[in-house]
Formats: sequence, C-alpha cells, structure tokens
Amino acid sequence: MKEKINKTNVARLLDKAGIAYRLVPYEVDENDLSATHVAEQLGENVEQVFKTLVLHGDKNGYLVCVIPGADEVDLKKAAKVSGNKKCEMIPVKELLPLTGYIRGGCSPIGMKKRFLTYIHQTAAAFDFIFVSAGQRGLQIQIAPGDLIQAANAIPADLVADIR
Repeated sequence: MKEKINKTNVARLLDKAGIAYRLVPYEVDENDLSATHVAEQLGENVEQVFKTLVLHGDKNGYLVCVIPGADEVDLKKAAKVSGNKKCEMIPVKELLPLTGYIRGGCSPIGMKKRFLTYIHQTAAAFDFIFVSAGQRGLQIQIAPGDLIQAANAIPADLVADIR
C-alpha cells in the first residue's frame, strides 16, 4: 500500500498554477540537512538536487539563490546579478520569520513574500531537478523551466568555482 503524502503549500501553489511535479519523500537526518544527504536518500545525482539559500544584499534587500546541492554560492556573483555591491547569507534564526520555512525545508516557491529569485544556470541542462517541497523530508521533482516559471526565477551563474 502506498503511503499518503500530505500536500504542502508548495504543492498547492503548483497545482493552482497547473504546473506538473512529483512529491518525493526521503529520510531526514537532523544531524545532516545537506543536499548531498538528500541526494543520497533519493538515489539521485547531487547536481540535480538544488538547495534554496536566502541572502541579503546591501542595496536591494533580500534575494533567493537556488543552486546545486554540492556547490557553494559565490557571494560576489550573487551580488553582481542582483545589483548589489555585496551580499551575505542571512542568519538561520531569520529564515523562519522571513520566509515561513525552516532550514532544510526552504523552498523557492511559496515564501511569505516574493523575493528576487535566481537559479543556477546548470538547472536547464536537466530534464528535472529536485527542490524542497517546503518541509524537511519532502522534495519536489520538477522540470527546471516549470520551477523558473513558478518561482519567477532568473537563470544566472551563482556558484563558486572551486573545482
């Protein structure tokens, strides 16, 4: 018997927009909320499991960066694409009051307010990617173009060149 997955606000917003997606549950490890762990749990390529990061720019306020799970956001690149001189990650304690989401369950869709959202340009290389469904233990499998539409995201080069 198939386990019933409760729909999240993210899923309801995608339904309302007529966007196709699939809810994919995974086992949460409170000690490892990394996207790498999520990818291992899903049995998927970590390059297709995207994490949602919230930054604050010195000129234009808050912005959202959706990047591949194993990568680091390049704060200089994020600042440049968003019209800021510099950007920094927001403190974890600000995440819930600002977005309505907790760490490990932050989705680029359905935040309390709409923020300028950027998605790393490699997303377009895949038929589908994964992002948080708005809670720990649940991901959304979605076509990159559909996520870009749903989150009103702008493709950009956002990751640090460490490889």
